[in-house]
Order: sequence, then C-alpha cells, then structure tokens
Amino acid sequence: MDRQQEFVLRTIEERDVRFVRLWFTDVVGSLKSVALAPAEVEGAFAEGLGFDGSSIEGLARVYESDMLAQPDPSTFQILPWRGETEQTSRMFCDILTPDGQASAADPRNVLKRTLAKAADMGFTCYTHPEIEFYLLKSDKPGPDGLPVPVDEGGYFDHVPGGVAQDFRRTAVTMLESVGISVEFSHHEAGPGQNEIDLRYADALQTADNIMTFRTIIKEVALQQGSYATFMPKPFTQHPGSGMHTHFSLFEGDTNAFHEAGAEYELSRTARQFIAGVLRHAPEFTAITNQFVNSYKRLWGGGEAPSYVSWGHNNRSALVRVPLYKPGKGNSARVEYRGIDSAANPYLAYAALLGAGLKGIEEGYDLAPPSEDDIASLSTAERRALGHDPLPASLHDAINAMENSEFMAEILGEQVFQHFLRNKRAEWSDYRLQVTPYELQRNLGIL
Repeated sequence: MDRQQEFVLRTIEERDVRFVRLWFTDVVGSLKSVALAPAEVEGAFAEGLGFDGSSIEGLARVYESDMLAQPDPSTFQILPWRGETEQTSRMFCDILTPDGQASAADPRNVLKRTLAKAADMGFTCYTHPEIEFYLLKSDKPGPDGLPVPVDEGGYFDHVPGGVAQDFRRTAVTMLESVGISVEFSHHEAGPGQNEIDLRYADALQTADNIMTFRTIIKEVALQQGSYATFMPKPFTQHPGSGMHTHFSLFEGDTNAFHEAGAEYELSRTARQFIAGVLRHAPEFTAITNQFVNSYKRLWGGGEAPSYVSWGHNNRSALVRVPLYKPGKGNSARVEYRGIDSAANPYLAYAALLGAGLKGIEEGYDLAPPSEDDIASLSTAERRALGHDPLPASLHDAINAMENSEFMAEILGEQVFQHFLRNKRAEWSDYRLQVTPYELQRNLGIL
C-alpha cells in the first residue's frame, strides 16, 4: 500500500467519514457515483470495485460488461456540502478491465494516454479554464416559456445584495475547501450569467476539477433556492456559456511556448501547436461542442468564435494569444475559445492537446494571424484569408469527426464509435422535433 492510500484510510478514520463516493464519467461526461462503506475502501484500492459497465454509456458492450473502478487516492477530498456530521468524501476512479488493464472506453484514460504522449515528447501540459454558466430562479421556464434568470446584471456588474454575489462567495469558498484554487469570479454579460476562473493546473487535475466544479455549483445553487445550468445557450438573445481554456506546455521549468524576441514572444513550438489545433478543430468540434444546443452558441454571435482563425489578443478568433507580460515568460500561453461549458473535459482536453502535439510532431506551418473582427468580414474575405467555418450543426460536426483518422486515433476505437453513436441518436431525435419557432413563424401563414 502506498503513502497516499495510507493517508486516505487514516483520514477516513480520524474524520469519521461515513461514506466514500467513487466518481467517474461516461463517454459524454455525465458524472457517475457509487458510495462505499469505509471498511471497503482498502479492498477497492487493492482490487478495484466491480460493476456492470454495460449499463454506463460507452463503457462496455453487454458481452464484456464486467468492469472495475479503481479509486485514485490523490483525488481524495471531503465533500463540504454534505455537512460536518456523517461526513462524505469522494475519489475519482480509473476504469479497468477485469484483468486490471486500463479500459480503452474510460474518458479519463483517454486524456491520460494523450498526456503520456506529451510526456514522451518532453512536455507537461497546464490548463486554465474560464467557466461560464447561468444562474436561474428555477429549472422550470417562466410564463412565457423561457428560463428566468436571478438578476438583470451585465458584464462585471456589482449588484448590491444580489443573489449571484452571495452565490459566488459561497461557491468559491466551497471550491477552495476541496483544493480547487480560484483565480477570480464575476458577473458575465448575460442576465444571471456568471464566470469563475480556476487557477492553472496540469490537464488531468483540471479535468477532475471541472467535474467537481459543476457538482459544487449545482449544489450551492440548490442550497440557495436557485438553479445553475451549463447549457451552452439557454437564451436566444443573450450570450452562450463557454469554457475558454488556456494551454501551455512546459519542458521542466521552462515554458516551451515562450521565445524572447520572437513575434508575440511565441516560440516555434507554440506556433506549431496552434497550427495543429486550427487544422484539426473542425474534426474535434463534436467533442468540444457536443450538443445540438452548442451550435446555437457557436453561431449565435457575441464573442463565440465560429471560424478557424487565430490572433494576438483578438477575441473574435478561435485561438487567441493573450497579451504578453514583459518579464513573465512562464505566463506565455494560447487560449482556445470554441469549447463550451457542457463538454466532457477529459475528451475535450485530449482532443485539443492531441491536435497541438500533432502540429509539433508534423511541423505544421501557422498561417498569419487575423487582427480583424472575423464575424464582420464577408464570406469572400474570410475564404481569401483561409478562415474556414467550424461545423454549423451537430450533424456537420458528427460528419467531420466520423471521417477523421486523427480523432479515431486520439479517442481510441471504442470511445470514438460510442460517442458517434450517442451523438447520432441525439441528432436523430432533434430533427424530428417541431419547434415553437416553426409554429410561430409558419402556422398562421401556411
């Protein structure tokens, strides 16, 4: 037994923890949980916890249903919203096959495989997400059939006595109590819309943190009589919720993206990374924007990027290079702005990082940056500049992913096929629906 496992067992005993929740996700990123009695934890460390994988979306086929959940002791945390009595803790799990091998269908393992490739190339990947979400009065629509936000505030608004302000204070305190460092939080542009930015961490820890973040945000909202949603675009007329993520690669203590004196202080490695992300972005958009509703955000205006482009401090670009801070080479990074708040973070970061690493491996050339507001250019101007559109719908994104050898390689055949099957089913259900828009526009005139 290693020291981390011993620490977990000792903490469970000393803190009188009554329930130990084992967490993992299915292929679309829905959180799954099973509670262990404290006496069973040592056995789970040694042998894993057996469960029926065929009942979890994408984890196993019926004829190979037995799976093992192996708790990762480094992710052990007490869950603060469960109270001080009969305390509950959680650990994330790796999913194994009965013979103890990492499951090819485990989203967490997909990211670990990509990070292992980065390590083989000499890189450690750090990520810093900016997570947006809406705070609503309820999960039920109002009399007009629309969601009801908790306030009418806008970007950076200070709403004295506002619900969102109290909410963010409680949420940030709770996040920090489980070891998730918050950089800052504020009201976003939409009514009831908030943003909380997590401090940078390695990519696997960030993905775990995002899953915990979503759970905490929803728990705090329920405690305060409201409802939090990470739906990409719940309002037609207000901005969608993104999860802009900053990426940097380090070689030891050196930021591989920084080169003093180069244009924008960007190294050749950084330029190749950006080129890889841009080249493969249409192929992985189904992962970073996995719901029908995601494309209402991407193509709904505002600051959501819908064309393949990059720029220095250009917020209309898909990849943005933030303003360089003199003397702070280790802060050099690139920001991917296409991903939305409802993505499976394990698969999304595996795809983005994998694309960047492929750009480095293959020596991709980076096109010139765009300084224009890309959305305001004409179609001919965008075409001339090489700004191809991202997929316009989930259907288009599925097709782009389906034909991508790169995505099959990154995800592995099992996750690749299960994800496509899930998304095809969603699109098939959606295209059968007659929407209020169609009825309002056509019923009285056709």
